This record gives sequence, structure tokens and C-alpha cells, in this order.
Amino acid sequence: MSNTVSESVAAGRPARMTGRAWGVLLVLCGAIFLEGIDVAMLNVALPSIRADLGLSTGMLSGVVSAYVLGYGGFMLLGGRAADLLGHRRMFVSWLVVFLVFSGLGGFATEGWMLLAARFVTGVAAAFMAPAGLALVTSNFPEGPLRTKALGVYAGTAAGGFSLGLVAGGVLTSFGWRWVFFAPVILSALILVAALALVRDTGGERPSGGFDLTGAFAITAAMLLLAYGVVRLERPGDGPGLTVAVFGAGLVSLGLFVAIERRSPSPLVRLGILRTASLVRVNLGALLFLFAFAGFQFLATLYLQELRGWSTMQTGLAMLVIGIDTVLAPTLTPRLVNRFGNTRVLFGGIAVAALAYALFLPVGMDWAYTAMLPALLLLGLAFSLAYGPLTMAATEGIEENEHGLAGGLLYTSMQFGTALGLSAVTAVSVAAGSGLDALRTALVVPLAAAVLGVIVIAFGLRTPTKAPAPAATTV
Repeated sequence: MSNTVSESVAAGRPARMTGRAWGVLLVLCGAIFLEGIDVAMLNVALPSIRADLGLSTGMLSGVVSAYVLGYGGFMLLGGRAADLLGHRRMFVSWLVVFLVFSGLGGFATEGWMLLAARFVTGVAAAFMAPAGLALVTSNFPEGPLRTKALGVYAGTAAGGFSLGLVAGGVLTSFGWRWVFFAPVILSALILVAALALVRDTGGERPSGGFDLTGAFAITAAMLLLAYGVVRLERPGDGPGLTVAVFGAGLVSLGLFVAIERRSPSPLVRLGILRTASLVRVNLGALLFLFAFAGFQFLATLYLQELRGWSTMQTGLAMLVIGIDTVLAPTLTPRLVNRFGNTRVLFGGIAVAALAYALFLPVGMDWAYTAMLPALLLLGLAFSLAYGPLTMAATEGIEENEHGLAGGLLYTSMQFGTALGLSAVTAVSVAAGSGLDALRTALVVPLAAAVLGVIVIAFGLRTPTKAPAPAATTV
């Protein structure tokens, strides 16, 4: 009996979603859901953590930034390690690390303990996420089955962010430490299932070993650039140092490019960056997450600080964005099969731009019904955009580089998220305080989404390859 859909295709049998294939997909979806819900829950719990541990504003910001630094700094290395060492091995190994350090964060009694735990958790996610995406693409053959699998996968990932807000509010009411302990329980269940079900089914691994010099250079570059982005959130905090950090990051990036051109076994094959569709998709992902992260932050400030809503009320208000959890695996694959990735992605980012525009005139006396159209459209936008971004990330890329392609995509998403938060924070601070400052900052997500629409529009001129017909109904 075949263990995967891909094995069935290789053996000449009709492609279908077997029970084991569904089990593998659910395990991988569980891991990406875990990553999204982990981040969202922590954001909701920050005020309680500050009150209990007596953390300064800088230390509290560092708790969030530490994860960004670990994730952004090691993502490309994580993607390449998955291709070289095996997707399953890296997925399972770093899931264990994620589990352990999430639990250690729950036992923290000092700020530095939380910083260390969140940094290593971010590193674990940086190795785990591209391996998980590569396992999805290698277990499901290109065509309707992969489209359906990636639709379910992307919908679960997006749902983690929205549902995490509500889960964070509920868990924090029992104590902020449960925000760290709950992922441990979920991680343990996923780990047991992964050991039993998930197997490596990709093609031959790339030849050669690790380009350690290149790995050090790109990791230094990513860490420095991520730290520079984090520092943008505090425009008055040593601008000279921020410029120096960015400068050092760019120098490290230049050194990395020079190393890769001469390396017999490059960490990142530079030729992959000459794929126009890949560059366009990664830039689109950066702008889409830039806009969403900025909007989510501003909407939370509006509801909690300006309107005085509780964390639970805020989470429930934003829950409607979670319709993507239902629509992404059901509606989006059908649209992609009919219209292609690019057209659906274009529609998704355009709907997001419309949602941000509708929220722009927000007022202090707005009823929830006035906010609802924008939030519903944003949920629809995530349904239409997140899945096609994930699908397009590996389109036209050899399977032995799917880990690298996943690393590039998640790097773009992580930097987009960090840049979006920093940009709206800087604009909001510069604009003053109150509702007028918030409205000014809301222009930033709208502008990023419009720019994303323009970037993806260039792909509409490229003929879309017709999807392969489904062998059987799923």
C-alpha cells in the first residue's frame, strides 16, 4: 500500500487523497497552525507579562523582536538545511526544539529568560517552516491535488493568526504562562503523529555539502537587517546606530553574494533569483504581510486603547477574519484550478486594498457593524491571497530546491511583517496621538496593498499554464 499520493502517481495508479495522505497533511497543517497561533497569542498576552514580571517597554518589545530576529535571521539557512539534510529530519528535529523552548518560556521569571526562549523558538520555526512546506509539495503531485493540499495548508496557517487572538485572550484569563504551555501540548501531539505518518518523499537531494562561510554571512546579514527593522519602531532611539546596523547588514549581504558566486556548493543558488515569477511572488508576499501586520496592529490599538475594549472583545471582533480558515481550503483551490494562481492572487491583494480603504475613515463612534465589511473583506483577501502565494512559491522550481524556495517565501513574509509593524509605529508616533494619528498611519497598509496589486499585475501578462486535470475526485 502506498504511503503517499506521490508514490501512487509514480506507480501509475490514479492520484487520490488516501487516508494516510490526509493524515500527513493534517500533521503538517498542525505545525504551521502552531506557528501562527503562537505568535498571535503572545501579542495578546504582552500586557499581562509586563504586569507580572515588571518588564520595561524596551524589554517587552524585545520579547517580540527576539522571535523576529531568530526567524528572519535563520530562515534561508533553514530552507537549505531542509534540502540537504532531509525535509522530515529537519521538520521533526526542530519541532522538538520548538516544543522545549516554548515550555521554557512559560517558566520564565526574568525578562532575559523570555528573550532567550523566544529567540530559540524563532530559530526553530525558521528551520521547521520551509521543511514543512517542502513536505507538502513533495507528498502531493503538481496539479489539482497539490492545489487542494496547499489550499488547506495555507488556510490553516492564516487561521492560526486570527484564531490565536481569541485563544490568547482565553488563555491569558487563566494566566499568561498558558500562552507558552498550550503550544507545548499541541507540539507534543503533532510530534507523535509526525513520527508515525510523515516520510521524506522528495527527489534526490542537492549534491555537495554546506557552504559554511556563506551560511555565516547570510545569517549575519539577516540578523542585522532584522534588528535594523526592529529598531525602526523607535525612531528616536539612536538613529545613527540604526543606520550603522543596516549598513553592516548590507555589507554582509554583499559578502554573501560574492561568496555564493565562487562556491562549488552554494547555500543559495543565485540563479534561482533570476526567476521572475519567484521574485514577483516574494515581493508580493512581503507587501501583503506588511499591510496586514500594520493594519492588525493599528486595529488592535484602536479597539483597546481608543475604545477601551478588552483583549477578549478585541479577539472576538477580529475573529471574523478567520473565515479564511473555511474559504481557503474550499473556495480557493477551485478558483486556482479555473483561473490560475496569479489571477486569484491579484484578486486577493486587490480585495485587501479595498478593505483597508473602507477602514480609513474610522471614527470613535463607529459601531461594530461599520467595521464589519472591512474585516470580512480582509478575511476573504487572506483566503484568496495566502494560498496562491504558497502555491506559487515553488512553481517551476525543482523539488530538490523546494526547501530553499520555502525559505525565501517565509523570509519575505517575516520581513514584511516586521517592516509593517515598524512602519505604522513610526508613522503613528510621528503623527502624534489619538484618532487622527491612527488614521494617518492607516494610509501605510493601504499604500503597501496598492503597491502589491501593481507588482502582481505584471504577472497577469504571463500565460498561465493550464492545470492538470484531476484523476479522481478527492
